[in-house]
Amino acid sequence: MTSPKRISLIKYSAVVLSCITATVLKAAETPPTSLLALSKGEQSLSIVDPATLTVVARVPAGPDPHEVIASDDGKFAFISNYGGGSYNTITVVDLLAQKTLPIIDLGALRGPHGLAFVGGKLWFTAEGSKAVGSYDPATKQIDWILGTGQDRTHMIFVFPSLNPIVASNVNSATVTVIERTDSVAGSPPSGPPPPGGAPRPTPRTNWTETVIPVGKGSEGFDVSPGGKEIWVANAQDGTISVIDLAAKKVVQTLNANARGANRLKFTADGKLVFVSTLGGPDLVVLNAATRKEVKRLPIGHGAAGILMQPDGQGAYVACTPDDYIVVIDLKSLTVTGKITVGTHPDGLAWAVRK
Repeated sequence: MTSPKRISLIKYSAVVLSCITATVLKAAETPPTSLLALSKGEQSLSIVDPATLTVVARVPAGPDPHEVIASDDGKFAFISNYGGGSYNTITVVDLLAQKTLPIIDLGALRGPHGLAFVGGKLWFTAEGSKAVGSYDPATKQIDWILGTGQDRTHMIFVFPSLNPIVASNVNSATVTVIERTDSVAGSPPSGPPPPGGAPRPTPRTNWTETVIPVGKGSEGFDVSPGGKEIWVANAQDGTISVIDLAAKKVVQTLNANARGANRLKFTADGKLVFVSTLGGPDLVVLNAATRKEVKRLPIGHGAAGILMQPDGQGAYVACTPDDYIVVIDLKSLTVTGKITVGTHPDGLAWAVRK
């Protein structure tokens, strides 16, 4: 028979254990500057403290999450649910409350993938619909759609002025440069004017699209700091196409020996270019000025997402086959740490609270 004293001790121990467990399971607060990392295998978004490289919270990211971006104020994350070009949702996460919010339903627009948040709006590609579009969080409406006519419109870059917009088209082996021109008057209405006189033609905004042929499998790309060049990684060719944005043409093709190239990113100072590849174990580092290879950095069995640190000191690369993210020191070009956020990590982004 158990004594009353023994029963009290058991109850007290249970309460203490319960409090400890609750403390362990309770997520830490979201840091003012957070690293956001997707796990495609676990369909989750990890909020990482970059100072300690620890995951402070993990939130459901919706089906087949591929890319993530944060709002300008760093309070919300938007995640494209790709589905190989067949899904039509974007998952929204409240980063402060660390919980998912109602999804953005894109309706007939299928295969959201590339994301950008510029000018208070979310810009996205709809690969399955051969289109790009924008979503206004204030009105909760898709307020702009433009078709590209290209196969697998995949990644997107939007200039701060919202003009131009650049998108890569994987299967068409092209890059589309979209430019907004001055508003022009619409065509005058036909037929007799209505009572009271004919209405004035409604001004409209005109868009032009320049389609630039590049290498096969054009997917990951980046715009150089200053906006003069677009560098495109061509996965099937293992090459990099350098586009002069003003001339809107390829001015050089680099034999980077990077088959399976997935993403390409400039460092903040524009001096180096990182190319990740799912077809090899190395991260390819190029000198942007000389166009020559600087280093091949062994990081695993393949890699996808690349993210540069805001202060220019480091970079993060998602090693998808190895289920970790490597931290790279940009001065020494060495791996200094690893982060585990779940299986098959890919999309990365910064959330900086304002």
